[in-house]
Amino acid sequence: MAATRSRGGGGRILRGLLAAGKLAFDSSAAATQMKVLFISRAYPPVTGGIENHNWALSQWLPGEVAVRTLANRRGKRALPWFLPWAIIYALWTGHRFDAVLLGDGILGVVGWCLKLLRPRLRVVAVVHGLDLSWPARWYQRLWVRRFLPALDGLIAVSQATRALAEDKGITPERLCVIPNGLDARLGRPLDQTTVLLTTGRLVRRKGAAWFIREVLPGLPARVIYVLAGAGPDEAEIRAAVAARGLTDRVLLLGRVDDATRELLLHSADIFIQPNVPVAGDMEGFGIAVLEAGICARPVLASALEGLLDAVADGCNGQLLPALDAAAWQRAITALMDDPAAAAARGARAAAHVRTHHDWAAIAARYARFLAVSPAGANPAN
Repeated sequence: MAATRSRGGGGRILRGLLAAGKLAFDSSAAATQMKVLFISRAYPPVTGGIENHNWALSQWLPGEVAVRTLANRRGKRALPWFLPWAIIYALWTGHRFDAVLLGDGILGVVGWCLKLLRPRLRVVAVVHGLDLSWPARWYQRLWVRRFLPALDGLIAVSQATRALAEDKGITPERLCVIPNGLDARLGRPLDQTTVLLTTGRLVRRKGAAWFIREVLPGLPARVIYVLAGAGPDEAEIRAAVAARGLTDRVLLLGRVDDATRELLLHSADIFIQPNVPVAGDMEGFGIAVLEAGICARPVLASALEGLLDAVADGCNGQLLPALDAAAWQRAITALMDDPAAAAARGARAAAHVRTHHDWAAIAARYARFLAVSPAGANPAN
């Protein structure tokens, strides 16, 4: 559970609120003056349609209004704690906001409490379908007939959802339809794009924020950087993206499952691990570079700490000086300019990893070491 600020662009949501007749603001002034508290009880790293919708909304809506996001990141099990906390937080800070936007109808109880105790605060909820149709009698009696009708407006994600809301007794003037969106960057032709990929936990030592600030701006515009993972450095990475104006060239996918990670590893043009030195932290090995290698990706990694063992320079990747932006730009440009050489490097990496890092061989080395005395043979033999 966290309250965060985010940035992006998404005028349709604001226009939908205005169209609902419940937020009488001038849209040009709203971009700089309107303050919205966005509450989401379904949010990544949990996966699902509402989670994806709420996350995207938290990223794109701030391009139109100032947004504070209060999100439950721990799934349904945390709802008994999150719902009271959301009510308390919204009541305590409500004077700071012009409106409250609820990510789905289950948060209707939060909105009902707000309208009861802060009746002048505008409260609007997104309704997706199941949050109206769930058949439990207590839910229909409380949420659908009492809590949701008390709000100032409902945004239905489809005409079918609007029709269902009307069937449930929601007055039409409280409803508007705004369809779900998508990131239009997904439609770019990949045959004209070079995709750089980093996988793993987003922590400072991985160097993603440094790479975005210092290296990516100096690369051709057709280069995009995809990060698959989550972690404590995400806010710093997003700040770097915003500071450099690279929202159209950096994609943060969050945590992905194994199948998706494998698909990404087989699809990217170049795998990068631009680690930077961080006091009190270190890269013990760097398994991600092996995963990229076995998928025949050319690998670029910082010549730092455990990566010196994970990458045999010239065999399963190329080691580059940490924090040397020019060296990174030259290495990436060289691979872009010679696709045949890049493919050859990837094939060489796959062969090297298969030969030297297959778990069958590694397990045998463990067994040999366990079988000898501390002064015995080197397990590498």
